[in-house]
Amino acid sequence: MDRYVVISGCSGGGKSTLLTELRRLGHAVVEEPGRRIVREETASGGKALPWVNPEAFSRRAVAMAIDDHAAAAAQPGWIFFDRSLVDAASGLEHVTATPVLAALGQRWRYHRRVFLAEPWLELFASDGERRHSFLAAEDEYQRLARDYPALGYQTILLPRIPVTGRAAFVLDTLGPAPQ
Repeated sequence: MDRYVVISGCSGGGKSTLLTELRRLGHAVVEEPGRRIVREETASGGKALPWVNPEAFSRRAVAMAIDDHAAAAAQPGWIFFDRSLVDAASGLEHVTATPVLAALGQRWRYHRRVFLAEPWLELFASDGERRHSFLAAEDEYQRLARDYPALGYQTILLPRIPVTGRAAFVLDTLGPAPQ
């Protein structure tokens, strides 16, 4: 889908801040599945948490990303995704060693350009929903930097500039919003 733009990359690399700015500018934004799952599982006492049951967490992230992809069709213009099905499938493949990325990644497509936030130690912070280390975030980034191009996406690194400049960079790179 040419209107579905992915902002991915390193945890703590400024993705959510950028997406908040894009939303402020009037664009549709789909929140990261992982954080929604952690909130839901924590509230219900569930076990599909990345630090408790990474496989169950990853399977939920895949299902949620598929649902998000379908639901986004109702939105006009650019739709910005905080991570995507590719991130979820990459994570599932990583924790289960089951090859799922190619099949899932080819069926549900996004804009050919994917914006990646590089590891940025000065921005990284753990919290109740993100308990992994910076090293684990770097490993995840390396996996995604490999997996997106393997599925035919062009990855574009987000510049390390203030968020208003990052948003302008993304929008300028994409050009006019499709109707």
